Amino acid sequence: MVGGFATALALARACDLIATVPERHTGGLRAGMHSFSLPVPTPEITVSLLWHPRVDADPAHRWLRGCVREACAK
Repeated sequence: MVGGFATALALARACDLIATVPERHTGGLRAGMHSFSLPVPTPEITVSLLWHPRVDADPAHRWLRGCVREACAK
């Protein structure tokens, strides 16, 4: 288990491991690698975001919140 998609793909590229990553967010990172859909149906998941107004003063939290909202809107 790794902390992110880029790390998972770097490990898979360097050995015979398989990385399961979302197609939408990893297109450039997967360049030159073999990709295929999962051979089984998978259920959709729900992502919830709870945000306290006081963290709006933190630019990093605002950025992260924007990333999550953008990803979920697609």
